[in-house]
Amino acid sequence: MSRRSSGSPAPHRARKRFGQHFLHDPGVIARIVAAIDPQAGERLVEIGPGLGALTLPLLDRIGRLEVVELDRDVIPRLAERAAGRGELVIHEADALDFDFGALRGAGPKLRICGNLPYNISTPLLFHLLKSHAAITDMHFMLQKEVVARMAGSPSTKAYGRLTVMLAVHCRVERLFDVGPGAFRPPPRVDSAIVRLIPHAHPPFPVADPVRFAAVVAAAFGQRRKTLRNALDGVVDVPGFAAAEVDPGRRAETLEPREFARLAATPAPL
Repeated sequence: MSRRSSGSPAPHRARKRFGQHFLHDPGVIARIVAAIDPQAGERLVEIGPGLGALTLPLLDRIGRLEVVELDRDVIPRLAERAAGRGELVIHEADALDFDFGALRGAGPKLRICGNLPYNISTPLLFHLLKSHAAITDMHFMLQKEVVARMAGSPSTKAYGRLTVMLAVHCRVERLFDVGPGAFRPPPRVDSAIVRLIPHAHPPFPVADPVRFAAVVAAAFGQRRKTLRNALDGVVDVPGFAAAEVDPGRRAETLEPREFARLAATPAPL
């Protein structure tokens, strides 16, 4: 732990409403930077930089970094710490509302990373997927349980709505786990690092994204029930036949592309 002079400002306290847990373990930070492997000239964007635990080594590696930070109290401290280490562009904004597609503009695709607050991780992932065409890859620290659901396999407890919805847009790679001791204050859960790589071409067709989302949500909303019961009023008997899906199966046994086939059938009248 570094010392501070008596005239320096007091340490910033993590704020519960932002779900803040500041990363401090040098070994974990080094592993994350190595996993991202940033190269000079790339357009790297960090979400929720906080006090710069990951920001500063990334800035040292590539010389220019953009960050999206909501907590206005940490922004001047972050700017002060980054002074003289490269070009740090700070976007004071809520990542849930931030337009990452507009940020890319006509330039190179974005590489996005960050230690995401646990309380907004899932909605933020869905928000980012709206701009998947503007993104090369994403590296995030998330709650271990969330990463397990993101990378789940059919017929496992972790496999669910999040797994299927992500599969449409990107490949998910679980990299490594991180214990609570790597943070201040320590969270009550374990974390994990995950890599998401948007598909250059969709792995299967989704004709109607809204209906696809509705079918997936309904199926996993009652995952203990058979699809016949869980999708009552959403997919009818001819629909199951057209999709070549046995209505006696349960949601967790279907591959993502099978949900897409169900969603391609007309909704019952």
